[in-house]
Amino acid sequence: MSDQTPSWIAKDCLDVGLFTNQLEDMLTFWQTDVGLPFDHMLPVGGGVRQHRHDFGGAVLKLNHARDPLSPASRGGYLRLIIAKDGQTDIQDLTDPDGNHVRLVPIGQSGVEHWAIEVATASAEAFLTHYHHRLGLPRVPDQVAVRCGRSLIVGIIAPDIADETDSDEMRRTGFRYTTIQVAKVDSLHAQALEQGATEGAPPRTLGKTARISFLKDGHGNWMELSQRASITGSLDPG
Repeated sequence: MSDQTPSWIAKDCLDVGLFTNQLEDMLTFWQTDVGLPFDHMLPVGGGVRQHRHDFGGAVLKLNHARDPLSPASRGGYLRLIIAKDGQTDIQDLTDPDGNHVRLVPIGQSGVEHWAIEVATASAEAFLTHYHHRLGLPRVPDQVAVRCGRSLIVGIIAPDIADETDSDEMRRTGFRYTTIQVAKVDSLHAQALEQGATEGAPPRTLGKTARISFLKDGHGNWMELSQRASITGSLDPG
């Protein structure tokens, strides 16, 4: 891992989750237009099946919901920027649900892996949560933090920042990010002590993972995941 990666991060990249009702069209877009290889499908309960796609060790979690989803909110996660090997120019795409994707050459605007953009009312609001409460390293001279090779970038947009429909994670669009961590319980408690909002307390999913959810100041969801295949243990201690 990079020297800038905090010791509590167990995987040096960020996962991104989105929800859809249009499975076949979305699979075609993400596999063919974007070029992400399909890994496997994981039933996650509640009528949702997660179609996992690999991007350089990170996972795009395409969650297909059986029941109708509400439309995406104006605020929240705005765009996914993907730095692809062999990409020679900037290419803007929109998936069948209206999610914005930008393909860029590796290194464009400092993106070496991928970056998720999130609406925020101010640089201070963004950095208070992602840098001070979570402890993710700040990118110099940017409203952005680093999670290993991945970036979370704050887009200052006070007119839409609070329009995230934070009480309902299952809507169309980019809805959450996932950080793989060494110990979910301690990091979750630490973030709450620093003023983060709880989305869901830690819980264990069989023998696969121990997870929890936090929200930033605008209600955007982030999953903390202690995955057994990465950490070797689901011990909450």
